Amino acid sequence: MPLHKPFKAPTPPVIGKVSHHSIDLSWETEENEPRTGSPEKWTRFSVEEMDPKSHTYGTIYVGYSSHHTVESLEPSTSYKYRLRITRPTGESLYSPAVSVSTTREPMSGKNLHRAVNMNDEEDMTRVLESGTVSVNVNDKHGFTPLMVAAQKGFASLMLACFFGHLDIVKYLRRFGATWQSQDMGGCTPLHWAADGGHLAVIAYMIQDGCELDVRDTVSHWTPLMRVSAVSGNPAVASLLIRAGADVNTRDKDGKTPLMLIEDKASSQYNECVC
Repeated sequence: MPLHKPFKAPTPPVIGKVSHHSIDLSWETEENEPRTGSPEKWTRFSVEEMDPKSHTYGTIYVGYSSHHTVESLEPSTSYKYRLRITRPTGESLYSPAVSVSTTREPMSGKNLHRAVNMNDEEDMTRVLESGTVSVNVNDKHGFTPLMVAAQKGFASLMLACFFGHLDIVKYLRRFGATWQSQDMGGCTPLHWAADGGHLAVIAYMIQDGCELDVRDTVSHWTPLMRVSAVSGNPAVASLLIRAGADVNTRDKDGKTPLMLIEDKASSQYNECVC
């Protein structure tokens, strides 16, 4: 009769690739030798996971392979595993347990939208600084975080432009916010900046290559037209015109910036445009 090798307790499972939702485990023992004959005569391997609440082990894998991937795990969570070897004779031994933690869940557009919806500026900053999420990513409804933020009154690029927060504007630009983003009415950050009247922000936007004659989707107004129709701010109008804004362009009703300002009867503004 063949002599059986001494039955030694196995070493703990070897930790392989670890992600935020899975852990690869493998094991190498003398019991991994090539198998012949029927499976009833093979050594069987079991992987057991400890329940953190009851501190008891439950079997998550039984088979004859030398590796197993544990899936559907929680991110940033510690797990403990041990290996059980069972010979055809029924003898079995356990390995010492090994502890391993899943990684942190990668940032995604879902995280950014959640931060915007919760008005959580700290979380939004953390997501943006991860460098893995575009600030223009769409949600399931097709809205970007900036669109949602504008609706909710959160500090987006558009609102930062409106309120004159140049440092936030530069910060959002650094993380990918574009001048082409639009709100529900088609207004861009430059439209919002024109409404806000903060010259330093507008000057930075112009220097950074922001399109001057971009139109909204409702009235087909350019930022200059919006100044003419809404605020009548001569300093903003002058800055836009000196930068090259078209004073002769017309909106969907055929009106030019000068026509739009006539109702305001602002002689100072007329002098700027003419």
